[in-house]
Amino acid sequence: MADANNFQEVNEIKLDFKINNIVATAKLDIIEKLDLVKLSRKLHDAEYQPKRFPGVIFGQDNPRATFLIFSTGNMVVTGFKIAEDAEKVVNKLLKKVKKIGIKSSNPEIIIQNIVANGDLHALINLNKAILLMKYLMYEPEVFPGLIYYMKDPRAVFLLFSTGKFVCTGIKEKKILKKAVLKLKREINNMDVTSEKVIEDEFELTFL
Repeated sequence: MADANNFQEVNEIKLDFKINNIVATAKLDIIEKLDLVKLSRKLHDAEYQPKRFPGVIFGQDNPRATFLIFSTGNMVVTGFKIAEDAEKVVNKLLKKVKKIGIKSSNPEIIIQNIVANGDLHALINLNKAILLMKYLMYEPEVFPGLIYYMKDPRAVFLLFSTGKFVCTGIKEKKILKKAVLKLKREINNMDVTSEKVIEDEFELTFL
């Protein structure tokens, strides 16, 4: 019954957020270590500078993503915005490396982090919030936003007085929705908001 109530609440409360970046890991099923020099030469626009970074950096389009490829076959994939694209992104790379003699199939792909930004459409009194809410950090002389370490679900929010926020530390979109809903509900319940809706002054972007 509680889940049904939560679902109804999600539908009734407007949640304004979008995913900006997803980070995933994957591992190529290989017997021998990759020759990163050869790999970087064969992959168009790949970059390999071992004195600066121990892996090959490779970007591809449609869907757009950036790979960090290591000699062990371990990879970090970032820059895509739809979790369901993870398999498509990795499989596209597999087809490219297969052409240069590297065979691998069914790599284990794990979503490690989702980064999103959004807007509560209300002004936030951060000084009041730090007094009434738990698990917060606010040092305005260092950073203009409040850091909220949500415990359940586990997430980290950067919350600004404009009502803008950034959320990170989540691995599933449904959990992201749950966390944003909880943030909005807590902010409203603690009475640290103004009902005045403000116009967008800037947009948060992340690489």
